[in-house]
Amino acid sequence: MMFMEEDLYRKLKNRIQLYHPTRDFSMLENAYRLAVSAHQNQKRKSGEPYIIHPLHVAYILAELELDMESIVAGILHDTIEDTPYTYFDIERLFGEEVAILVDGVTKLGRLNYSVSATKEEVQAENYRKMFMAMAKDIRVILIKLADRLHNMRTLNYMTAAKQHEKAQETLDIYAPLANRLGISKIKVELEDLCFRYLYPEAYEDLSKKIAHKKEEMTSYVDTIVHDLSAKMEEMGIEGHVYGRNKHLFSIYKKMVNQNKTFDQIYDLFAVRAIVKTVRDCYAVLGIVHDMYKPMPGRFKDYIAMPKANMYQSLHNTLIGPTGEPFEVQIRTEEMHRTNEYGIAAHWKYKEGKTDGSRDQSEEKLAWLRQILEWQQDMSDNKEFMDTIKSDLNIYDEQVYAFTPQGDVISLPKGATPIDFAYMIHSAVGNKMVGARVNGKIVNIDYQIKNGDRVEIITSNNSKGPSHGWLTIVKSSQARTKINQWFKKEFKEENIIKGKDLLMTDAKKKGYVLSDLLKPEWVEVVCRRFAYKTWDALCSGVGYGGVKEGQVVNRLIEEMRKETKKTETAEDLIKKMEEEAAKKEVRKHKKGSGVIVKGVGDVNVRFSHCCNPVPGDEIIGFVTRGRGVSIHRTDCTNIIHLDELERHRLIEAEWDTAVEQNANVAFMAELRLTCSDRNGLIMDISRVLSEENMLVKSFNGRSLKDGTAVFNVVVQVNGKDQLDVLYNKFHNVKGVDEIERVTG
Repeated sequence: MMFMEEDLYRKLKNRIQLYHPTRDFSMLENAYRLAVSAHQNQKRKSGEPYIIHPLHVAYILAELELDMESIVAGILHDTIEDTPYTYFDIERLFGEEVAILVDGVTKLGRLNYSVSATKEEVQAENYRKMFMAMAKDIRVILIKLADRLHNMRTLNYMTAAKQHEKAQETLDIYAPLANRLGISKIKVELEDLCFRYLYPEAYEDLSKKIAHKKEEMTSYVDTIVHDLSAKMEEMGIEGHVYGRNKHLFSIYKKMVNQNKTFDQIYDLFAVRAIVKTVRDCYAVLGIVHDMYKPMPGRFKDYIAMPKANMYQSLHNTLIGPTGEPFEVQIRTEEMHRTNEYGIAAHWKYKEGKTDGSRDQSEEKLAWLRQILEWQQDMSDNKEFMDTIKSDLNIYDEQVYAFTPQGDVISLPKGATPIDFAYMIHSAVGNKMVGARVNGKIVNIDYQIKNGDRVEIITSNNSKGPSHGWLTIVKSSQARTKINQWFKKEFKEENIIKGKDLLMTDAKKKGYVLSDLLKPEWVEVVCRRFAYKTWDALCSGVGYGGVKEGQVVNRLIEEMRKETKKTETAEDLIKKMEEEAAKKEVRKHKKGSGVIVKGVGDVNVRFSHCCNPVPGDEIIGFVTRGRGVSIHRTDCTNIIHLDELERHRLIEAEWDTAVEQNANVAFMAELRLTCSDRNGLIMDISRVLSEENMLVKSFNGRSLKDGTAVFNVVVQVNGKDQLDVLYNKFHNVKGVDEIERVTG
């Protein structure tokens, strides 16, 4: 295995030397040695040493031709999270710049939430954090993209459920993000990998059809490449011509979106010409049009009007020598580099030089600054997620319109004059009363077409945007600016309305709102929903930006954290004690090993839904007439208690004497998710036998996707014994995931 690591490291150095002038690899060498040492006892799901992953991440960054600090951070990107090394260790050994990059990537994966956080809240906070990290240093997200790409390349070692989850997340966010940053090289591979795991049957079918078609088309494309190369040489134009396949997912997407069969997709293969200058691009276009007949309405000039992600090229579809259509793409070498590497091609930190390239890159990231502004105005996680997904994907199809002064405005397909107005400036949109397109008055829901000349009619007497505009606009920018106007314009009314909604919701849950408004609780809740003041949060509730139930629930949660135990729980326990005294059957549950804080002698029993064992974090639930049931704090039955039932939770802890008593037995249930194979049951049973575990229940089932799931109930004396069992099971070939049953 060491040979594999060393070989990969040498390959990385060779790749860096192709573009980086330095001969000093001391920092890279030190990072490699540290990572090997730090990850030496860690394995990936594939069984490979963990160090293979950060080396692959570093190699992907080298393929993007990034600076040495980025590549070193790629090698070290998991050290802070998965090893004993800290931020200060990395800073001391490799400098502040590398430490900041490693810490930035680490924070993207380190998220802390309360047990009541929904999946949508978790995902939204993750992406908020991602865009903040990007704003500080774009290289953080480049490392994250490289990390995700290698994880997707090795996704076959995960369970089917995990494959689907990761592929969907990648297709929703990471592939569009790579596209938005213009990094075609990563975007294309991510999309095809997602396609493979999300739609395996369609992927296999399309792969076979493309392979078959490629055999037919190879000589056809070679002929066009040969003829065009010869003609360019004859005309004295220096350049390179070659054929390329369209990537699978783009073909599949076109078939689905346009409701076409495979045989109806004509541009499966493209001919690409790369030349020296922009003038040569248009000269080659003239040559191509002279040699082959262009298809009407298919010409696109992305040189004069680049895409939002910096993509530039001339595109056209033509009829080839045998009547088969083909696409031609013409660009300069610099355009090709930018199209492949996007923002990475412009973000240069070469030997500390300041050549202005960083400023140019920041101009290219104006959309990122927009997203950071939206974060301030969107506390509702669903709205934020929908906006981000929309904005990342919306630029696949664009239209280009002109201002009366001839400036080009790029818009999403289906955009209206309202979108156009807000793209110019929020003040123009807020004062808009109408629009002219190509000199004629149009409705505000008119869909702008390529080449339209749009003039926005404004008036100082305008009452501002209408709520109906929100259903018409297509761009995230326009929708956000309209919402901002309503928030500001009706702030006082929204504050009053929001307070009324909060009072009503608190009353429904048995509280008086004023009792929940302790300053420190309010401060925490405002911060949680990204509002600066209580009035701003009330205004957000008033206009619908955040749900009143969410705010009240958070206030109640803060109150409970401080008070810890509730009167309701104490009253119930006191009642139990009184009833037990009357019946003279007060039995002290000495064998339970649990101390219920703040109360006397009550019956204690362990819940069977989550089977807590000594060492687990526990909590008590006061039942009616059956004492206190003890649950793990991560028990699903506790997490999903409704608001009224949560009043009956009470703090509990293990009796240290019982924790140290190895003779006391408890039940624990484990669920093992495995890749099915012969001998798997025997190997799992062998572990249980070697550990001398008393097995109370053992059952398993095979699933259609090739996985097997086993539920094992064992008798243990505490969590330490369970941890040993965990480690043993992890070493069994085919065991992918082990989890405690939580309810």
